[in-house]
Amino acid sequence: MIAKQNQGLSSNVARTDFPNNNLALGQNTSRLPHFLNTSSSEIPRQLRTHAADLLSQQCWCWGQDILRAEGNWLLELGFKRIRPPKKRKDCSSVYQLELSGGQSVVLRGFGVFFGDRARGGVFLPRYEFTPRFTSQFPLVSPPWSTSDLPALWTPTGDDLSLCAKLTLDLIDWIRSYEVNVIRCLGLEYRQATLSEWQDDKRKFFPAEQFASAWRELSLQIAGHSESLISAKTESATPP
Repeated sequence: MIAKQNQGLSSNVARTDFPNNNLALGQNTSRLPHFLNTSSSEIPRQLRTHAADLLSQQCWCWGQDILRAEGNWLLELGFKRIRPPKKRKDCSSVYQLELSGGQSVVLRGFGVFFGDRARGGVFLPRYEFTPRFTSQFPLVSPPWSTSDLPALWTPTGDDLSLCAKLTLDLIDWIRSYEVNVIRCLGLEYRQATLSEWQDDKRKFFPAEQFASAWRELSLQIAGHSESLISAKTESATPP
């Protein structure tokens, strides 16, 4: 089962994830931002804020999937749980999944790292959608905290293109992860995990629109990748 799930979480999942119902990607996305009437100079700022809110909710969901009453969902999918050493008791476990093609995703409460042996890696902080690039991958050590991450920088030149491609690969993997949650655990499960997240202070993405929100984000980033990655930081509201 694990091998099958890993395949389903690759970055090559078909775009038509939920045919013949309201979960089809591109449908039921009225809560997603549209920038048709927005000046080009304002798009990166608004898009970054939206993306940070989306990523913050996603990190919450990963945490809830770990605590799932029926069992740790990440472990069932084939993630490796790396417990912190005794000298790092203040840190939580690192969850890492090896993907096909030399790629790997690492989940942390403070963000997500996506690496590719041929292209390097990108780190997305949880509350600031600021893709940061590194040529160092595999990682020397698990990222117990942000101080354990490799040197990261705002990419320029050829690195900018690599960072944009890695960011889009990561977003597509996240989308496929949410598609798989609905397929395997049901829409009701994701709705239940989000019930404690929803309040009046945070932007909220309903369970039935969650995967679609990631797809919409990938399309927006593809059209504004250079200005987005080099734009001024915009932060989500921490919980």
